[in-house]
Amino acid sequence: MAEEAGSFWGRFRFVEPFKKFIDAKEKGITWSDSDVEAFIAVDPVHGPIVENARKAAKVAAIGSAVGALHLGGTALRYSKSPHGTVLALGLGAVVGYTVGKEAASHYYQLYRADTMASQVKFLEWVTTKSEGRS
Repeated sequence: MAEEAGSFWGRFRFVEPFKKFIDAKEKGITWSDSDVEAFIAVDPVHGPIVENARKAAKVAAIGSAVGALHLGGTALRYSKSPHGTVLALGLGAVVGYTVGKEAASHYYQLYRADTMASQVKFLEWVTTKSEGRS
């Protein structure tokens, strides 16, 4: 318990159900797109949701990059202020991420599904698969 209390995430109670997944990479639990495809074959309910959530995350990352470059470039072109450009890069990244995530969420209809439950099911499946119990 003292070990958990000392860690950063041990302070937050809402993280309790997900504690076993937080340090998944350190425990040697990894996954790829082929694992997602295998999970779709095993769980046809949660599998497509996980796949669409991963696609939405990629769209959000692209939106973040586009937003940062556009707003940062605009600020640099018109203001020539280094601190203003840095702030514009940050704001553009946040706005681009938000717009990209919302657009992808509506396109893939993720607002209808419980994506967190699907991600947890996927991570449980990957954990059991990596432990050799699959």
